[in-house]
Order: sequence, then structure tokens, then C-alpha cells
Amino acid sequence: MRDILPTLSEWYAARVPFGLATVVSVSRSAPRDPGAAMAVGPGDEVLGSVSGGCVEGAVFELAKEVVDSGEARLETFGYSDEDAFAVGLTCGGEITLLVRPVTAETDPAFAAVAESVATGRPVTVATVTDGPARIGASLAVWPDEVSGTLGPTGLEVAVTADARGELALGATGLRHYGPRGERREDTVTVFLHSFAPPPRMLVFGAIDYAAAVARIGSFLGYRVTVCDARPVFATPKRFPGAVEVIVDWPHRYLRGTDTDERTVICVLTHDPKFDVPLLEEALRRPAAYIGAMGSRRTHDDRMKRLVEAGLTEPELARLRSPVGLDLGARTPEEVAVSVAAEIVALRWGGSGTSLTATGGAIHPST
Repeated sequence: MRDILPTLSEWYAARVPFGLATVVSVSRSAPRDPGAAMAVGPGDEVLGSVSGGCVEGAVFELAKEVVDSGEARLETFGYSDEDAFAVGLTCGGEITLLVRPVTAETDPAFAAVAESVATGRPVTVATVTDGPARIGASLAVWPDEVSGTLGPTGLEVAVTADARGELALGATGLRHYGPRGERREDTVTVFLHSFAPPPRMLVFGAIDYAAAVARIGSFLGYRVTVCDARPVFATPKRFPGAVEVIVDWPHRYLRGTDTDERTVICVLTHDPKFDVPLLEEALRRPAAYIGAMGSRRTHDDRMKRLVEAGLTEPELARLRSPVGLDLGARTPEEVAVSVAAEIVALRWGGSGTSLTATGGAIHPST
């Protein structure tokens, strides 16, 4: 989708209607992931791909039909003995596509979304794919604003909250609701298409606790990197949950690595020669979370060293140490849950208190 947006923006600005087909779900060995898109515009020009060639001919016709009718359609293509060489997927998979017309009238937020993608501003587009709500209705959700409408207020509130959650992780997929946003029903299906890379989790210290934190970080949708200066410990075999394993001095690696306001930094070395220079670097750069493992005594010694290194009170206040919530955790896996819980609570403003001891809405409106 990102690759074809510049030309789509030109068509949109020229008020030329076009048909846009987007993969919203896949199964088995489908050739493209959710979010892949193909557009048919003026002069039958085709941009993008949804299947690598298997069903593009049928999608081309569908795209022209929805432009003529003004109505979006949901279509599924899959392999079967009867139609494998007609419009089925010969790879044996299945894809479901939302094919909709795009005009200034049907999609007033399109230009703003395209500009956000071009400039790197994260945005999620929520589009109804099934149910009593109008198929093709869309809502653009940024971290601090929304544009468009899905219909009932309750549905928009629930979708907006979920869209921001998916946006924080750079995730894309289908979500199901009741007609007014009820989360335990599935009469309305909405495709959440996030235009943001997954956030990074940087784990320093190649120990058993780091392996567990890397696994749960990957489960939560982070792109995980484990870094340690000791090559005998920092090996891909020991960290299958990490995207990459780096052998380098932690502070030197972090100094050469970009971070942003979604980045999570977990310092698990609890060794002054590693973690003090590393935290000097971490606490002076953008990050959503900076946590450091260690006992109370280790924490006190670490803070003293960081003060001596010249860190200010506001910088030191960013440090979560000892790392994690008080769950009584003992094993590496339990500690990883504790760390993950603190990360989630900090991201969404949760108290970390048992819900049985709280009142009011579980998910406050944002």
C-alpha cells in the first residue's frame, strides 16, 4: 500500500475515482499479507498487487464494478478443485479482499492519511468489512485525533481505542464487535490497517531473564534485539524470540541505534561496567520505557553512579528500577510477565492495581 500511495494521492487530488482492493485476511499459503493493495484508476491503470498474479484479473473487474456502483464489496478467493484454474489461488491458500471505491465524498480523510504515511506520522485506518454498518465506512485514527465515521458512537469509541492499541504496535488485522461496539459480539467486522513500523524492544544482557523477556516482547508485537558484549552468551540459538542478536558493548550499540517514543529498553546486565554507561546513553534519548534489573542495593549504587556521571533528576526519573511490577515473580518467565505488565501499564496509564479493587470503566475513553 505504501508504494502506491503517491499515485493514489494524485488521482484523489484530481478528483478521479478509483477502485481500491485491500487484503484483509489470509489463510494457509496465501501469497500476500493483510494490508497488501491493488488499485484500478483512470484509463484502467493498475497499481500494486494482492496475489502475485493469481486473481488480479478478477480483482481488476471488481474494482471497476465498485467504482461504477459506488458500493464496496467483500470477496474471498481460494483454491478448490473446481475453480483452481479459473480465479482460485493455485498456491492452495485463501485471501479475503475489501474492494471499495475511493472518492473525496466516500473517503474524505484519504488525503490526510496519505500525507501522514508520507511524512512518517503513525495512523491507523479502520474500515468496516462486514455487518449491519456500511461496508467500506472508514475512520482514520491518529494518536491524538480521528477523522471519518463508522456510524454508532459506541462502535467508534471501541474501534478508536483498539486502533490506537494496534497503532502502538504497528499491527494490522481484523477485529469484531457488536453493532454498538460490544466487544463480546461479532456482528460487525472492522479491518484495522496500521501505517507504522512495529516498535523496538532492546534487551541488554544475554541471560535467562533476557531470553524470557525477548519471547514475551515478540509476543506483544515488538521487534526485539538482544545485545551483549560476550559472544559466548549472545547467540541466536539462546534467543529464538529475538529478531537479532548483537555482540557489542551495550552503550556503544545503543549510541549507534535510533530510538523513538515507542522504543522499550530493558537493561538486565546488573553489572556497573555495563549498565551505568548504557543508562547514561538511554536516559538521554527518546524511549517509551527504560527499565533496569537489580536488587535494592544494586539500584542505590546504580543511582549514585548515575548522579556522579551528571544525569539530572528529570532524566533519572525516567528509570524504572528495580524493573517490573510487584507480582512476587521468581522464575525468568514470571519476571518477564512482570516487566511486560509494567510496560503495558506505562503505555496506557494503567495503575497496576487488581481490577477487583478498582471501579469505573476498564478502558477509559481516549
